Amino acid sequence: MSVLTNEQHEAFRQEVRQFAEKEIKPLAAQLDEKEEFSVELTQKMGQAGLFGIDIPKQYGGRELDTLSYIIGVEEISRIDGSQGATMAAHNSLGIAPIYQFGTEEQRSKYLPILTNGEGLWAFGLTEVMAGSDAKGVQTVAEEKSDHWLINGSKRYITNGSNELMKGMTVLAITDEEGDKKRFSVILVDRNSEGFTTEPMKGKMMWRASDTAKIKLNNIIAPKENLLGKKDKGLGQMLKTLDSGRLSIAAMGLGLAQGAFEMAMEYAQKRKQFGQKISSFQNTQFQLADMALKIELARNTLYNACVLKDRSLPFGKEAAMSKLYCSNIAKEVSDAAVQIFSGQGLFKSSAIERFYRDQRILQIGEGTSEILHIVISKHLGLE
Repeated sequence: MSVLTNEQHEAFRQEVRQFAEKEIKPLAAQLDEKEEFSVELTQKMGQAGLFGIDIPKQYGGRELDTLSYIIGVEEISRIDGSQGATMAAHNSLGIAPIYQFGTEEQRSKYLPILTNGEGLWAFGLTEVMAGSDAKGVQTVAEEKSDHWLINGSKRYITNGSNELMKGMTVLAITDEEGDKKRFSVILVDRNSEGFTTEPMKGKMMWRASDTAKIKLNNIIAPKENLLGKKDKGLGQMLKTLDSGRLSIAAMGLGLAQGAFEMAMEYAQKRKQFGQKISSFQNTQFQLADMALKIELARNTLYNACVLKDRSLPFGKEAAMSKLYCSNIAKEVSDAAVQIFSGQGLFKSSAIERFYRDQRILQIGEGTSEILHIVISKHLGLE
């Protein structure tokens, strides 16, 4: 137990770990191989209370703290990055903005079906010209007398095309004067006329998660679907990403923990030169370094979560956590493959999947390069 956690946190960890071991682990390799998003497994995650962990009970959530939620993502990702991605994207990018910026009517309408596994919600930021540069968004929402008229497209949208997906939070230009653009966030239901979605296949990583391209062709969205204040959407999205970085960090931490445990088990079974490879000092030092990195990553991430739960500034710490944990996932999974040696290069070893899954973590929700810039700005550097 960390000094940053209590008995409730650790009890929740065991609850999620048991679910992941029982429900996800037996299916992970098969779903990855088939590149198949599992509706049934996603619904089970919802029914197990993994959606809306830190959302009030009145909206169907569990009303736990940020650290509990992050521990949940960590434990799911310890077993499978794809299911960790489904969970993290839905909670941090789907549910959280509606709760944080939504009206009571919006919360009551959307959150109950998004916390029980009945539906998923997507986060529409990324486009061909917009990723690290959020201001590159080209989707436009024209304000009419009683509705918004939306045209544009989004890509790399997690949870964007499966049958549980109910809609998407869309960042769009709502005011433009010369080179100056203002952005707003609008809730768009999937059943809107002109809303089309297409799964993106052939991924290296998170093959059992749902990634989509979405087109918005003359979408009519009611005026009341504006999320938060008009022309304040960019700030809302960036605040959402601050919290979202904690969940990506948790995915990196969980992946590293899972890779380390696999390497430990293999090292104590595999024999060379008449003895277990875990008896060789070089292997012992590799495992010791992995354990050290994971411990530092966990403390860094949990500290950021405690700051958020205490309503203290946590943007710098969230960026540091995401950057550090994603790097540790890379380093630990690489070292684990080295311990597995040739066996680690085949899909019959789960470590091969972990090695592929870690690569997205240095890209999604802020590339490592962008996070260095974010941290530098927090340090007062121009």
